[in-house]
Amino acid sequence: MIQFAHPGMLWLLLLLVPIIARYIVRRHKEPTLGISSIQAFAKVSGGWKSGLRHVLFAMRCLSAACLIVVLARPQTHDSWSRTNVEGTDIVLVLDISGSMRAGDLGGKTNRLEAAKKVASQFVAGRQNDNMGLVVFAGESFSAVPLTSDRAMLANYIGGVKVGLISSDGTAIGDGIASAINRIKDGKAVSKSIILITDGSNNAGVVAPETAAEIAKDLGVKIYTIGVGNTNSLDQAVPYLDEKGNLIDYAMVAPIDAKALQSISAMTGGKYFAATSGSALSDVFSEIDALEKTEFDVRNFSHTEDNYMPWAWVAFGLFALQLLLKITVVRSIP
Repeated sequence: MIQFAHPGMLWLLLLLVPIIARYIVRRHKEPTLGISSIQAFAKVSGGWKSGLRHVLFAMRCLSAACLIVVLARPQTHDSWSRTNVEGTDIVLVLDISGSMRAGDLGGKTNRLEAAKKVASQFVAGRQNDNMGLVVFAGESFSAVPLTSDRAMLANYIGGVKVGLISSDGTAIGDGIASAINRIKDGKAVSKSIILITDGSNNAGVVAPETAAEIAKDLGVKIYTIGVGNTNSLDQAVPYLDEKGNLIDYAMVAPIDAKALQSISAMTGGKYFAATSGSALSDVFSEIDALEKTEFDVRNFSHTEDNYMPWAWVAFGLFALQLLLKITVVRSIP
């Protein structure tokens, strides 16, 4: 099927209409000579060369028309077929409590910024899934509902920071509960929650075990990620802001790894320990492999420019009429 990249250029074809009309009018208004009788010229005709002059004009018009088509950029558009795609619903649950400012993962970045970076990369790579975001500290907040808008979700993750929720603490159970509330009505067969935290549940109204039981009943897997370097537990670590500037030094609390393992095991998920920025990236890569979306094959169409034949026709017509004009139908002044 032929389509045009710039179909508006085809309106230029209308310019040929007045040119053709003017040519026709001028044919009937050629100079005349008055004589007493035309009997002597009764059997004289203009010959085939006279008619050929009109053919030359037609060739020039067709050449111009082909050039206009070239400007409109004709393209061939292949047909394509699409089958139904079965995606995955995923909700990211991100801890934004004060301890996520700890800069013990290496480099000039804190735990939250490292988590945000790999989470954004994870979101960008899941093109066929619906994804949402829940943030929590002393309470939870459902930030982004399930959406396929990757750019919007990545932008929101990039703007998340400690202090977005005024109540500090680590309400893991509330965060999971909020994620379940978002994901339970999703239409995908596979549903997963990815929880990123650096502490143990010490706030909120929902126990993590209770939230995990609800997720299990709904068929929702929970992958838990414990962020933090275990070597920094017995010493003060630098606390950094989102730009990597030093805020203070403070002790960090241990991660309740057993509780996180229990939550994941209960729902058929898995627990990961991210003790560095690179380890955190590897964790998301592994989760990406575990929760791959299954979908049928799609045959996409493709478009190719197809203006060269029109360009060659335009060149050929113009060159041929020029050749005929200077040879066969040459005018003698």
